[in-house]
Amino acid sequence: MAVIYMTGEGYKKLKEELTELESVQRPAISKQIAEARDKGDLSENAEYDAAREAQGLLEMKIALLKDKIASARLIDESKINANEVQILTRVKIRNTKNGQEMAYTIVSESEANFKEGKLSVETPIAKGLLGKKKGEKAIVVAPSGQMEFEIIDISI
Repeated sequence: MAVIYMTGEGYKKLKEELTELESVQRPAISKQIAEARDKGDLSENAEYDAAREAQGLLEMKIALLKDKIASARLIDESKINANEVQILTRVKIRNTKNGQEMAYTIVSESEANFKEGKLSVETPIAKGLLGKKKGEKAIVVAPSGQMEFEIIDISI
């Protein structure tokens, strides 16, 4: 699996989610399986089948989280500066075609949340902005076509 860059906060959230899955949800599903098993014939027991399927999905989610945590590399936030667009910087941009202004914080893929203005470093817009300085223009090729953005401001 590839290296996943993230903040300390993002790493902490992943660890908390893993703890919740392993210490709360896993025992709850085991209890459901035991209760369904106690009801008799397993060949026609829909509750048992559903609980086993839920257990399989949970174990898969736990394995994925463990992989993410193992691949995580924490970003040293003290080394980030606002001279150019990079991960963890907040960038204010203007679409040169329609004048619309937007502001995003560039984050790791696992921490992206468009509603909060956190844009994954893996998106076409973020890739086009990385390394650019204030006043520069970035041409971004997105699924909707080519767009040009002007960097208005960069902050931490």
